[in-house]
Amino acid sequence: MTELTRRERILAAARRQRADRLPFFHYWRHSQVGWAERECRNRGMGLNWVRPAYVEILHGVEISERRVPAAPGFSAVQRTYTTPIGSVWLEEWREPGVGEWHAQRSWRGQTSHLKERLIKRPEDYAVVQWMVEHTEYVPDYFPIEQAMDWVGEDGVVLSGLPHGPFNMLALHWVGVEDGRLYYHMADCPDLVEALYAATCRARAPLYEIAAQSPAPITLCGDNIDSVLASPRLFREYMLPVYHQMAAALHKRDKLLAVHMDGRLRALKALIAESPVDIVEAFHPPPLGDLDLGEALAAWPDKAIWVGFPGPVYAQGPEATQRYARELLAQIGAGDRVAIAMSTENQVSNENLLALTSVLERAQLPL
Repeated sequence: MTELTRRERILAAARRQRADRLPFFHYWRHSQVGWAERECRNRGMGLNWVRPAYVEILHGVEISERRVPAAPGFSAVQRTYTTPIGSVWLEEWREPGVGEWHAQRSWRGQTSHLKERLIKRPEDYAVVQWMVEHTEYVPDYFPIEQAMDWVGEDGVVLSGLPHGPFNMLALHWVGVEDGRLYYHMADCPDLVEALYAATCRARAPLYEIAAQSPAPITLCGDNIDSVLASPRLFREYMLPVYHQMAAALHKRDKLLAVHMDGRLRALKALIAESPVDIVEAFHPPPLGDLDLGEALAAWPDKAIWVGFPGPVYAQGPEATQRYARELLAQIGAGDRVAIAMSTENQVSNENLLALTSVLERAQLPL
């Protein structure tokens, strides 16, 4: 077989085709730039980049920010959204480096922490719903075209979508701390359902925009975890949205990847039913609760992009190499699999080199 480029290897795995070597890559949002990263890329590591295909315009809303006190080591911003029917506000805590480095992350690679979320009481639902219904999504393919030009054959540029409607509630607007969203679903279900439905309607144009972008894959960053989304919730609130996304993308031969980085055993059968093409950020134990080999057997029509587990890195380069060899032993011929050096955190130079030293030798079939 003629040697493939890194991009060709990653796309072959995504399309459930056999490449010449097992594809492995780093995400730009976590990748350091320097001697170790350069050496690993020279030895076969790809570089994937997630960028939006749209601009979000919020009509009729006044947004104001002010600095507020925070714990040592953080800065904090309180952001207020004022609409004709009322106001909501959030408080965001940031580590140093946010806004000065990759993807709004701190120097240590951490995202900002929402100390206070937009929805704190039942009256806030109507305001957030008003904002959702007055949000316009406009195609803007320049970010993807630029990244594709820069990355070339070294990796794949993905069109990025925000969290799905249910996880916007769970992870952004309401939160699940102390069971907050689930209490709201019991105490004021009509408000929760109305906001969810409004978000589903408002987001429909996004899927068409992503489908028409130059990116071959669209990634929905949904952070799926069965502890946060039970099988009932997954079936009721997530599957319909994935079908809506996939219908738009598949018409144009584009693939749908969903960020499923949590405990997936309880959702295994439902994921198999879904139209998702790529289970992205799949974490085997010790972070997840499903072995890679079992997942491949359960999802024969899906590709799996593995997120290498952070706790293994914490044990050092030797443990990283040992775990990588154990992982390769689970994946049969190696079709349908790609490995991300990390989907959540930065990786030390030593661990990046240690993992590359194993993966660069993985010719297919294994």
